[in-house]
Amino acid sequence: MATSSPPARATLLPGAGMPKAMGTLFAVAAGLAVANIYYVQPLLTAIAAEFHRGSGAASLIVTVTTAGYAAGLLLVVPLADITDRRKLIVALLSVVAVLQAVSAAAPSIETLTVVSAVVAGSAVVAPIMVAFAATLAAPAERGGVTGRVMSGVLVGVLLARTGGGLVAQWAGSWRAVYAAAAVLMVVLAVLLHRKLPTVPVGDRLGYGKLLRSVVAIVREEPLLRLRCLYGFLSFAGFSAFWATTAFLLAGPPYRYGEGVIGLFGLLGAVGAVAARVTGRFVDRGWERWSTGALMLAVLVSWGLMAIDGGGALVPLIIGVVVLDLGVQGVQVANLSAIYALRPEARSRITMAYTGTYFLGGAVGSGVAGAAYAGGGWLAVCLAGGVFAVLALAAWALHAWWRSR
Repeated sequence: MATSSPPARATLLPGAGMPKAMGTLFAVAAGLAVANIYYVQPLLTAIAAEFHRGSGAASLIVTVTTAGYAAGLLLVVPLADITDRRKLIVALLSVVAVLQAVSAAAPSIETLTVVSAVVAGSAVVAPIMVAFAATLAAPAERGGVTGRVMSGVLVGVLLARTGGGLVAQWAGSWRAVYAAAAVLMVVLAVLLHRKLPTVPVGDRLGYGKLLRSVVAIVREEPLLRLRCLYGFLSFAGFSAFWATTAFLLAGPPYRYGEGVIGLFGLLGAVGAVAARVTGRFVDRGWERWSTGALMLAVLVSWGLMAIDGGGALVPLIIGVVVLDLGVQGVQVANLSAIYALRPEARSRITMAYTGTYFLGGAVGSGVAGAAYAGGGWLAVCLAGGVFAVLALAAWALHAWWRSR
């Protein structure tokens, strides 16, 4: 009796349009993948307590995680322009699954710190998915599709912060979070292996030539350089907040546990809304003025959060909401603008932008850790405000130059 062969994998052409179900899959996968670098944020006080270390040693995990992610963006993401994206994504998720299992059994904070850096370098699936979605999307829907996938990324960040704290509190150990993450990555790898489409690969460049071409693209595209600067400064401030907020909320006058600190991350849910709305504005050609308004919102957020120096919770809550709205909206505007530049090199453009973006995050978290240790929460707000002022000044200068 004849047996039927399995159906051939769907092949989608660049620019042909993104089916709604496929867009949902991309958003969910990107969110779950990026969550791996954020689980640690509500766990910092518990990790420091178990290993009998101070806030500086625990905050270092955030710093090296962000730096590791930046390294992965530099060395791994460009491969998506010259290789099968589906195979690359599945391979990366498999590596992350193994490393998260190692994190769950880490015998020291030094081991956890090193493994966290390597996990982050392998967990660069989200930017690959965003560029993949932009490649599949029709030009008229690219901003909306990018915003949709980015909203999935933001929800993943929020669930990582919230879920990480709740799982740790429920299980009685921060190690359970990493064990759960390992299982989740195995399931996601299997699902994407079965569901992701095949897309024709572009130029077959060698790896060295591929990386050198990134430098050439950055040199030749002034808009990319500008948006990289915006991303660096906005994410530096964003990381400054999340690298120190666990210590703020765990100390007086709040004294919250990991569960409540994790729930605090839900305040950033508005960032997911901002991502989708900003994507629609970009499709209408309003990305420049939207960017300026969002940067101004970030600056205002730091002023609100500085009021917490006196223990006022309401300004802090409003400030977090506005911070997430501003930073995530700027991110979508940046990506939508740069993805219009060179369709054949979107992964390399993603690498240049997101590498700079997360380098800014590493700088911001490092500055914030030192600021909090030396001057407390108000010093962190001052550092975040400086990053916001620099970003807004760069935008205003560019707007003035264009109007001449």
